[in-house]
Amino acid sequence: MTYRGRFAPSPTGPLHAGSLVSALASYLDARAHGGQWIVRIEDVDEPRTVPGAADEILATLAHFGMHSDEAPIWQSERGAAYEHALERLQAVGLVYPCGCTRREIADSLLHARHATLAYPGTCRNGLHGKPARAWRLRVPDGDAARVSFVDRWQGPQTQDLATEVGDFALKRADSLWAYQLAVVVDDADAGITHVVRGADLLDSTARQIVLQRCLNVATPSYLHVPVVNNREGEKLSKQTGAEALDRDAPLDALVRAARHLGIETAETEWLDSFYAEATSQWARRFGP
Repeated sequence: MTYRGRFAPSPTGPLHAGSLVSALASYLDARAHGGQWIVRIEDVDEPRTVPGAADEILATLAHFGMHSDEAPIWQSERGAAYEHALERLQAVGLVYPCGCTRREIADSLLHARHATLAYPGTCRNGLHGKPARAWRLRVPDGDAARVSFVDRWQGPQTQDLATEVGDFALKRADSLWAYQLAVVVDDADAGITHVVRGADLLDSTARQIVLQRCLNVATPSYLHVPVVNNREGEKLSKQTGAEALDRDAPLDALVRAARHLGIETAETEWLDSFYAEATSQWARRFGP
């Protein structure tokens, strides 16, 4: 099997130390397996997209010595693929229209006898006179709702989608495509075999595996690296004050990112030397 990995940033701002960790981990894993590394710009959430951020991200990656092995993929150009996937699911009754507002969902959870964060299935058997706002996947019931997989970093994982998540949205009330559908379709169409990303996305994996099964596409191998936190213990992000990477000092940032991944490299002035040593160390831990 030919290894195909990817790094999929959202263009909501410049790359920062947290996103560099994910980029580096995915890049090292691809190189350690002698595989391909592809950049995908996840700009499906148009209201959050910052003009020019995608080009800045690609330029920063290049300054840091990471180049996509193929032309970058842009989610904003893939609406037809997402529509086709939804139509396939509609044809076999695996999705249904939902008319619930966020407030209605919150209220129903608040008053439920055994309240959870799972969508309560209000529209599973009809809209009850409400206009359709979104499309949701019918999560399997019983044992079929329990999804188990082994993460290459985090170890064995199990999630009961019926009780912990419920029927989740594939197309949102604002007509935008949901992350879960977009990422599954994109990974399948690009032939992605290995997904390496931050542990903040670990909770999404079970949903993606169920959706992969519904669409009859392959499930990649998963590896979720620890996220970088700020001084307050929050995940480092644009919303929590993350600063843009300094393009003039790529090695300094790369060494810190590698250290977060448990890799200690010797001092060097050359990107090639850094990547050679970091890839070797990664391969000893996560290689073929």
